[in-house]
Amino acid sequence: MSVFIGVDLGWYGKPSGLASVVPEGTGLRLRNVTRLESPDAILAWIRTETGDEGGVIGVDAPTIITQQTGIRRAERELNKDFRRYHAGCHAANLGLPFAPLVLSFSRRLADAGFVHGADLTAKAEGRFQIEIHPHAASVRLFGLERIVKYKRGRRAERAAELARLRGLMLSKLPELDPPLALTLPEIPEKGPVKPVEDQIDAVLCAYIAAHWWWWGRARNTVYGSNEEGFIVVPAGNRHP
Repeated sequence: MSVFIGVDLGWYGKPSGLASVVPEGTGLRLRNVTRLESPDAILAWIRTETGDEGGVIGVDAPTIITQQTGIRRAERELNKDFRRYHAGCHAANLGLPFAPLVLSFSRRLADAGFVHGADLTAKAEGRFQIEIHPHAASVRLFGLERIVKYKRGRRAERAAELARLRGLMLSKLPELDPPLALTLPEIPEKGPVKPVEDQIDAVLCAYIAAHWWWWGRARNTVYGSNEEGFIVVPAGNRHP
């Protein structure tokens, strides 16, 4: 059995959202979702969820960075397609302070047997890691004109937009191919929404990982390469 892990990575040592998805029947089922802080705890959770199984880990963070300055080819290509949806991504290079943290995490995944998966073929055996961009994925999977803007703004605005994303995931993901059976944490009426946001993001990351394994390049776009860095985005009903 393959296991699909979503990691909404805390780039600067902040807590990360984590989710695991497994095959069930002719589709998928959300198995676990949590939020952890230390890299050791995150890797231990991944080891527990995956065991000796194959699968794909979808990481919302750069996993390959080779150039000292500027922007990667993957980001340039993705931004060309998605900027008009407000779904562009920021530059990643070795000169930025988050680079050592994200690359260290990717190396530790590689040490656990998860190789970079830009060249994965559909339903391949093995253990793979991929970089993903949930904003771009949501545009394609949910047919959006603009991304759901839950990352910034006042608490009430962020909570309302996060509730909108949650609703889209609960209504749309069970209808996609493969379908995902899921429940999601509730948005709190008071207090911080970031813990729930991280977990909801992780579930979307896990679904993207599963979609990549399920369909490969037939229904996904790969920006960039294993050599320079890459980002996987599912195809949907609308193709930017």
